[in-house]
Amino acid sequence: MLFYALKRLIYVLPVAFGVSVVCFLLVHITPGDPLTAVLPVDASAELQAQMRAIYGFDKPLPVQYVIWLGKVLTGDLGTSIATGRAVLTEVSRAVGNTLILSAVATIIGFFLGCLFGFVAGYYRDSAMDRLASTLSVLGVSVPHYWLGMVMVIIFSVQLNWLPATGAGPGGSAEWAWDWDHIRHLILPAVTMSVIPMGVIARTVRALVAEILSQDFILALAAKGLTDRGIFIHVVKNAAPTALAVMGLQLGYLLGGSILIETVFSWPGTGFLLNAAIFQRDLPLLQGTILVLAMFFVLLNLLVDVMQTALDPRIQRG
Repeated sequence: MLFYALKRLIYVLPVAFGVSVVCFLLVHITPGDPLTAVLPVDASAELQAQMRAIYGFDKPLPVQYVIWLGKVLTGDLGTSIATGRAVLTEVSRAVGNTLILSAVATIIGFFLGCLFGFVAGYYRDSAMDRLASTLSVLGVSVPHYWLGMVMVIIFSVQLNWLPATGAGPGGSAEWAWDWDHIRHLILPAVTMSVIPMGVIARTVRALVAEILSQDFILALAAKGLTDRGIFIHVVKNAAPTALAVMGLQLGYLLGGSILIETVFSWPGTGFLLNAAIFQRDLPLLQGTILVLAMFFVLLNLLVDVMQTALDPRIQRG
């Protein structure tokens, strides 16, 4: 098991290098000048050249990449053009808030998705199967930013039950595990959980239906195993795939939360990315994308190792 984990870790290194190259190039091929955020409209050519030299934009792209990668490996993601603060400081605070939101949304989606999936798989072609399948399809189909606005209108504007924006009282960006902050988490977390709930429900439904039709289930029932025992066997066989889907959905939520965080003004990486894009803040954009991409790579590695721990046949394969 340890050897397999080390082997998978070695495989991650070239992937991480490729991710760093893509992150660096993507923000450079976009049109526009990032220095327009800090330079006045009537800036002289000398001032523009000086600022380009300060931020390293006067060097060829390969040289810029080598310098940037060397700083990244030492933990220096650069300085934000718009705010003048360290990118690592900005990203660290935003990543923490996004992790909290994405983790809670994934847990809600995984629990409801498994519930609907098992119900639909066990009671195939029944009214419960059709209801659970309909809910899962709606979860995947409904635009989550639109759902977020609808939930704000219902639960914040009309019913006045939950706050609509921010991560805490007074628009605070600092998180704390108390009721005042949890109230701000409920609406964005529930909204984000809809898509993973639908994906996991459809996956689990197909898995359970396939497992129940296999010969070993009939053999277990013929031996007199109880329904509870058969259910445990179904869960063990469905768990690795369900876990992999959950890990992928968590990764997608980490990188794809920009619309939800913008709707709810949640101070996470999505909100930070939105600000960096509109301000053309190149260092902040690079640093945020790189951190999110590395989280996704490491999350896939973790899920891969956990799958092997649950089902050793994956390692042999």
